[in-house]
Amino acid sequence: MKKILMICAVVIGFAFTTSVACAQDSQKAEFKFNEEKHDFGKVPQGTPVTTVFTYTNIGQEPLILTDVRPTCGCTIADYTKTPVKNNESGFIKITYNAAYAAPFTKTIVVTSNSKTPVKNLIIVGEVVAKAATASGSK
Repeated sequence: MKKILMICAVVIGFAFTTSVACAQDSQKAEFKFNEEKHDFGKVPQGTPVTTVFTYTNIGQEPLILTDVRPTCGCTIADYTKTPVKNNESGFIKITYNAAYAAPFTKTIVVTSNSKTPVKNLIIVGEVVAKAATASGSK
């Protein structure tokens, strides 16, 4: 009889712990982005381009970005550095230096306290060489 009671206590304790963990997880901060991939299309060479990824915290806890890291030196990021409360919005501003004529795909790694602690944002496009200027006219 003691064994049965002990087993029941363990099962009930496990069920309680699991439900508390699930309830806490549903309280965590969570992103909802306006877009997670941005296509710049054709970009003139030598002209930096910028986009802003906006997001809303749809979780209950404040959303805190701990790092926003582009994967190359040709891209810089600025972002909301204060906690974003439930149903409030923040931004991640990305500027790409279009120095070399070629197609590009760049990843920005966002680290936070959300349900998904690491999120990747993508920018794509094609840098096209500037048109040659007409010469020989005086």
